[in-house]
Amino acid sequence: MAKTKLLFITHEMSPFLELTKISEITRKLPQAMQDKGFEIRILMPRFGNINERRNRLHEVIRLSGMNIIIDENDNPLIIKVASIPSARMQVYFLDNEEYFQRKHVFRDNNNKFYEDNDERTIFFCKGALETVKKLGWSPDVVHCHGWMSSLVPVYMKTTYKDDPTFKTAKIVYSVYDNCFSEKLNADFAKKAIMSGMDASHLVPYGDGSCEAMHLGAISYSDAVVLGGPNTHPAVLKVVEATDKPVLTYDATADFENYFNLYEEMHNEELASLA
Repeated sequence: MAKTKLLFITHEMSPFLELTKISEITRKLPQAMQDKGFEIRILMPRFGNINERRNRLHEVIRLSGMNIIIDENDNPLIIKVASIPSARMQVYFLDNEEYFQRKHVFRDNNNKFYEDNDERTIFFCKGALETVKKLGWSPDVVHCHGWMSSLVPVYMKTTYKDDPTFKTAKIVYSVYDNCFSEKLNADFAKKAIMSGMDASHLVPYGDGSCEAMHLGAISYSDAVVLGGPNTHPAVLKVVEATDKPVLTYDATADFENYFNLYEEMHNEELASLA
């Protein structure tokens, strides 16, 4: 029987970038699933404070060279890869000089939220899906971690819904407590629209606040994970009312609860195709 293919999309992962506990989860969870027989791919941004030499990143020429259009501007996408030898896992990094080559991640050295965090998010989410297409690898389950991956669900359910790469993939979205108090650029929703979409598709993402980004992603996902004990009340209320599968933040031994969720979703899709 073919291995279940599992794609992780995250903005941080240990040992490359450790900002919050997300980095620990996105390091341990993929390895646990790989040990259980899943086929794994991991994508994250190549932020400027990720040390290329120490982590042995190198460019993947066959995947690089794409352009991601945002607000009618072409933005080159460079793909790099690094390995975690102890886990036999590869991580793909999405790079762009303008968006990611900075010393800080989401705020400048004065703790000011970057004005273009909206475009950086759009670039990352579009770029992640285009990279997977170019890999020629069709995931069965896509697990998005945190607000920077929150546009992936809407893109998969609209622009990419009939794409052979993603047509049968299920989407899991993890909500985390660590967020931002500002709002993304007022033109965020307008910039985020892709082909096969209109303004109505971005309505669930509301005012571009962190909570709104979570709510938008949840509305287009097939299952939700509460990644911590302090979920925003408005988000928690929606999650508690949903009829979608929900995991709480406590991982069981060897992430068995995640394994069961992935398998259940994949088996449902196989049954629907039979």
